[in-house]
Amino acid sequence: MTLMSGIVVYFCIWWVVLYAVLPWGVKTSDAPEKGHASSAPLNPRLGMKFLATTLISTALWGVAYAFMEHFGGF
Repeated sequence: MTLMSGIVVYFCIWWVVLYAVLPWGVKTSDAPEKGHASSAPLNPRLGMKFLATTLISTALWGVAYAFMEHFGGF
């Protein structure tokens, strides 16, 4: 795997994992303020979700890298 293909694979994995992680722990307001969406999360904790996404993506990328190096790609 070249450097550029490794970066592209990691970027794709990161975005897919982010969309899987975003709903974790979402709590909405029982009485939203006027002008706010009723589905808006109270505390989205995006920093923790970005960290979890990065850790999970790194592990998945490592598996993909090992697979490509061992079996010669897809």
